[in-house]
Amino acid sequence: MSNHLLDHVRPYLGRDPEERIAYIRAPRWIGHHVAQDSHRRLTELLERPPSLRTQGLMLVGPYANGKTMIAERFAVEHLKTSPEQRVWIAQTREGAGLGHLYASILQALRAPGGDMWHLARRAEQLDHLLSSLKPRVLIFDEFHNALRGRARDVEAVFAFLRRIGRQYDISPVLIGEVAVCDFINATSEMASRFELVAVPRWQYDETYLMLLDSLEAALPLAKSSDLSSEPLARRIFGLSEGLIGEIVTIVTKAAIAAIRSGSERISKASIDELRHVPISQRRNSALRESLL
Repeated sequence: MSNHLLDHVRPYLGRDPEERIAYIRAPRWIGHHVAQDSHRRLTELLERPPSLRTQGLMLVGPYANGKTMIAERFAVEHLKTSPEQRVWIAQTREGAGLGHLYASILQALRAPGGDMWHLARRAEQLDHLLSSLKPRVLIFDEFHNALRGRARDVEAVFAFLRRIGRQYDISPVLIGEVAVCDFINATSEMASRFELVAVPRWQYDETYLMLLDSLEAALPLAKSSDLSSEPLARRIFGLSEGLIGEIVTIVTKAAIAAIRSGSERISKASIDELRHVPISQRRNSALRESLL
């Protein structure tokens, strides 16, 4: 009856509903081909020889498509095997110029007081930390936030990225929307320093169906849902618009509903009952209209 589940998932069938729901809600790593390729490329940056002109990566794709999880998983796996932390992730703050970027990095490096200091003091503190901590890979999540200022602000940010490579042997990794790729490739100087790793929307193909099979095997439902069957797979794909974050959200909500209803399986009808609105339609959704 539970042959559709992974071995380590089957024992959860004997637990109470709330424990099963908590397990379903927990973040889970999905090692699809783009994620695996991204980790390979990040590992190459981590293991490269020293250089005065370091190469970096752009991890670019639409919102809700797993870019941040790829980076976080890589950083966590690195910490498990390395005696020193050589990979750091900075959440790029909203706002133009070096001040916001410096504050983002200082927060990531767990430095106190960065928000209270002027630009020169932040720069001094940051140089000290980079010199002492010696990061090899510095990942900037939501990097498009740093590109919304004037041309001279953006150029100052790019000059900083070049400098940390030359001075501290750091490979920067820029995660964000397609604007990141556009800005980097606007000049030959920056384009020559960054390779693109695309994280595109999923296509309705065999790889997507395999993703659904792997999700189903990881959800402790007593009955098989056959998520990769044509009607159900098509419905999930249409609602998710090919975004892996949305795919996981839809399947997770449907699995929780299946436990609470006692049906123990996901069906097309139960997916429809979620009333999930695709991202592209939320601005004009009926719920929004009812608020006016």
